[in-house]
Amino acid sequence: MSPSPHILKSLALCGAAAFLCASGAPAREGAATVVIDAAPSRAVNTFSPLRALGAGVDRLGTGVADKTLAGPFLKEILSAGWRPVTYRQNTELQVEAWHWNPRGRWSDPAGRGYFVGKAEPGAEPIRHSYAYPLPRRGFTRNSGTERGFSRLTDGDLGTYWKSNPYLTRAFTGEDDALHPQWVTVDLGEKRSVDAVRIAWAEPYARAYRVQFWTGEGSPVAAPTKGVWQTFPLGSVGDGRGGRVTLRLSTAPVAARYLRIWMTESSGTSGAPGPADRRDCAGYAIREIEAGTLAADGRLQDLVRHTPDGTQTATLCSSVDPWHEASNLDEKLGDQVGLDFFYTCGVTRGLPAMIPVAVIYSTPEDAAAEIAYVEKRGYPVACVEMGEEADGQYMLPEDYAALYVQFADAIHRVDPRLKLGGPAFQGVNSDIEVWPDETGRVSWLGRFIDYLKARGRLSDLAFFSFEHYPYDPCNTSWNDLYNEPRLITEILRVWREDGLPPDVPMYVTELNLSWQTGETFVDIMGGLWLADYTGAFFTGGGQGSYFFHYVPSVLHPGCNNSWGTFGLLDVDADFRVKGYTAQYFASRLLAREWVQPVDAPHRLFRAESDARDASGNVLVTAYAVERPDGQWSLLLVNKDRENARPVRVVFRDAASGAERHFSGPVEAVTFGLGQYVWHADGPNGRADPDGPEARMRLSGGPEREYALPRASINVLRGRLDGRPAAGR
Repeated sequence: MSPSPHILKSLALCGAAAFLCASGAPAREGAATVVIDAAPSRAVNTFSPLRALGAGVDRLGTGVADKTLAGPFLKEILSAGWRPVTYRQNTELQVEAWHWNPRGRWSDPAGRGYFVGKAEPGAEPIRHSYAYPLPRRGFTRNSGTERGFSRLTDGDLGTYWKSNPYLTRAFTGEDDALHPQWVTVDLGEKRSVDAVRIAWAEPYARAYRVQFWTGEGSPVAAPTKGVWQTFPLGSVGDGRGGRVTLRLSTAPVAARYLRIWMTESSGTSGAPGPADRRDCAGYAIREIEAGTLAADGRLQDLVRHTPDGTQTATLCSSVDPWHEASNLDEKLGDQVGLDFFYTCGVTRGLPAMIPVAVIYSTPEDAAAEIAYVEKRGYPVACVEMGEEADGQYMLPEDYAALYVQFADAIHRVDPRLKLGGPAFQGVNSDIEVWPDETGRVSWLGRFIDYLKARGRLSDLAFFSFEHYPYDPCNTSWNDLYNEPRLITEILRVWREDGLPPDVPMYVTELNLSWQTGETFVDIMGGLWLADYTGAFFTGGGQGSYFFHYVPSVLHPGCNNSWGTFGLLDVDADFRVKGYTAQYFASRLLAREWVQPVDAPHRLFRAESDARDASGNVLVTAYAVERPDGQWSLLLVNKDRENARPVRVVFRDAASGAERHFSGPVEAVTFGLGQYVWHADGPNGRADPDGPEARMRLSGGPEREYALPRASINVLRGRLDGRPAAGR
């Protein structure tokens, strides 16, 4: 129901700022009620803002860190109020090795092999670090990589894919059959297939199966909607390497997706240079052809072989982190140097969450990185182990096997460090993979089971995932109503997968979507951020990191919708032109709703009966009891058209007693009265562009607070001393 004319008139009288204001009139029909379940024993979460409300720093364009993480520009970033920082490790997404320290040693003195950064600090600080695209990759594209190509269908018999040697018995201590390696080929559509030709490198597979997917959809996107069926003649138990043409069936099979599933390696090596046991561990393939055999024995190949993204697409289980000095490509961007990261001021001197590369690195290199950081005396909150293993299509048992090895190496340096992961991609439902031998499909469930079975669950000190809930090509205002349900549901899913209740959950990257657009800079982006934050902590989350701390220029997303992930609107030279809605939302959350101190804030569940005709909750509320003794109520009015008057009640559900704000109430609001985005492609701008508005109000049991349309509001004050009996 819309507010009465009396309330709308009182709003107008509050001043030109269209401020959040109050009426002392008795409650009327049309005023919603916000009820806080405020009994002392009913707190649903406790968190410290200096540990829980942060932001992330990712790989930046070359030269950007020097412009943005210093001087007045850095002060602008920090003014948003976020506290702890997480260092994002983008090379894991792009199938690249990260040289966190440019100085180090190669396993082969010729400048190739496996690189370990130097653990001993030198006179020169590490200001920048760069990526080395891996030359033995088997991905055309996956959920992370945006460039490069697979060596399996590049048309060059001098190159090859090789699996990660750290997933073999020599390093896991387990039978190789427990960590089968695989490659898939996507023919683009169903085609007739009765043969493959595999040009093996070394080591080759002694035992393998060639299979086809029975489902209609992608075996990666819908892993439970089909099965991998072995071709009638597709099982090999005595492979001998070389270039092998294998007839798979007597009659062609209609198939789009093919898989080679490898379970026993030859253990041989053809690698140049000094002997290294990693060279003969795993599996290697130079090229794959697939199609039908003609009567004369020629293979009518359906695969497009080319060294670019137009090749027949392939995926793989893992990639050997072997590379060469010549693979360095500084144009791919700058993973901010660890010394620069810790000394520029972006961390505020607080302990930071730092990463180690796991998927495309070695345990020795991870241990050296941690040793370096500690020798420098930099504070570490925790260590995130790799990034987005699910987006690299790694099976959970493989990631778990690497996790254990890297944990051992890091804990030999410092057994006190808290380790966690796996930094899942942003998803709204459980992550499923191909069933194991018992039919289990939950990625997280199987990862946890692996650690449990080996007595290593204690190595998982925290669980991390990303949150990008919306489709970037199909986002509307109505999606705002879904956010509390989406984040609450995924937190529940992780616990049901077996995540122990004492393992905290961190969202280490978050925004509306993985691709930017106008919604990021529109008022919707600010409202979403406030609503997500309150719902995340109400649902039991313990740490949230906004993405991205460092701004970028406006750029087009889906449907030519222009936006930015950052908090500031900047030009190409990183001069600040203005602020985004998420900047002001950040300030309300980190500087107004909570105290910016390292002290417990107790959060209590709050519910609102403000709904539209479709049943959508229009006003969401999140209440914290702050260490300064004040109660602080975050109220998000998602009604784009109407102000919403609310009455606020703090209720003890057991006794039915009610309390209310009493005396002065500090009110802060940010909404369409303070900010309007005017879309104009690269010239989009906000006008007005803040700041948030403030007022001091008076509380009381009959007080109504009118929330401006499309607004974030904070009410902060003390409660009356004598609870009244509930009505």
